[in-house]
Amino acid sequence: MSTTRQKNWAGNITYNAQAWVSPTTVEELQHIVKSSERVKAVGSRHSFNTIADTSHTMVALHQMNKIVDLDTDNMTVTVQGAMTYGELSTYLHANGYALHNLASLPHISVVGAIMTGTHGSGESNRNLSTAVSGIEMVTGTGEILAMSRTEHGDQFDAMVVSIGALGIITKITLDILPTYEMRQDLYLNLPFEQVYANFDAIQASAYSVSLFTHWENNLVTQAWLKSKADTDFAFSDDFYGGSRATVKCSPVGDDLTERCTEQFGQVGAWQDRLPHFRMEFTPSKGEEIQAEYFVSRHHAIEAMQAIHSLHEVITPLLYVSEIRTMRGDDLWLSPAYGQDTVAFHFTWKPLWEQIQPVLTQIEAVLEPFDARPHWGKVYTMPAETVKAHYDRFDDFTDLVHTYDPNNTFQNEFLKAYFANA
Repeated sequence: MSTTRQKNWAGNITYNAQAWVSPTTVEELQHIVKSSERVKAVGSRHSFNTIADTSHTMVALHQMNKIVDLDTDNMTVTVQGAMTYGELSTYLHANGYALHNLASLPHISVVGAIMTGTHGSGESNRNLSTAVSGIEMVTGTGEILAMSRTEHGDQFDAMVVSIGALGIITKITLDILPTYEMRQDLYLNLPFEQVYANFDAIQASAYSVSLFTHWENNLVTQAWLKSKADTDFAFSDDFYGGSRATVKCSPVGDDLTERCTEQFGQVGAWQDRLPHFRMEFTPSKGEEIQAEYFVSRHHAIEAMQAIHSLHEVITPLLYVSEIRTMRGDDLWLSPAYGQDTVAFHFTWKPLWEQIQPVLTQIEAVLEPFDARPHWGKVYTMPAETVKAHYDRFDDFTDLVHTYDPNNTFQNEFLKAYFANA
């Protein structure tokens, strides 16, 4: 047991836990939950807010990161709670299988990403959480709860994006596909006028599309197009006013290109093209703060224009911003719940006091579009406002009362949402 103060991945959060424990078995974890007043769990520590913080007992799950089962008949894989996407992807590809999508960083834990509604991108792709077909967790009473998509239907949809409020996930089962190959092509300096006029066509141009901008000079500075190798797409030198990249690029700085996945249309395995960053390097900038807001795809252009109106205060504090889309889903607390969605991501310089008032301004201009913040990133939106954007939030609160009756998993972050649970 350790009492050392520890930080999150980016260094902007210092955890307040009185003690850190690292169970190796589910039985050990059950004992910890039953014997502790308050408990939280962390995996890759990639959240930028206090969603996983606690002033009591912190469970570090890094020793519970094994492959449990590869079921080729039902096309699923089951892993323990601390498995990262990079580790899982390497294993799956070596055995001839794949996932439907990945996030920008393969370094993050599967469970952490799923519980906060993290996503990749793609005109036809849903977020990472929609691949989940089964969950096993330790609830607030220390009991083991097993749920599946096929057997538990509507309630299962509540369990997947559960923001750490219902239990600590010990095993998770994901749908898999046969492995596939991809290519990645980059274009530079697309005029925003072209993006506004052709947004749907741009998003449909590849399996996964990311638009990077600094919200200055009316330009999308980089467009990253990730395509399956067997698809027919005409990669011309001009792409909606942007020119093909002739040198390797990084969205967060020209000095960090070695951290990025291969470009220039080189065909490679899915897990080496879907992420932006390579597993063997520190991803992105490292020391940074992230925020992200989700709005209905229907409002994509208006929302972009609203954010662009704040470029004078955004740009000086920004490393880069990313625009992506995803299909809607039925997961109660997913940021894409009930609607096809566009996501506006911000990678900020580590200047929280200066960033905070700018976030409030961004949230104000996005308010007409009912923007939902990413659960694991920074925002200033009041809890009551966030709750109002989810039709099933009251139903989810009832589940919190059922599976965590003693508020074992509650912390200051969750208390704002479930104070009366």
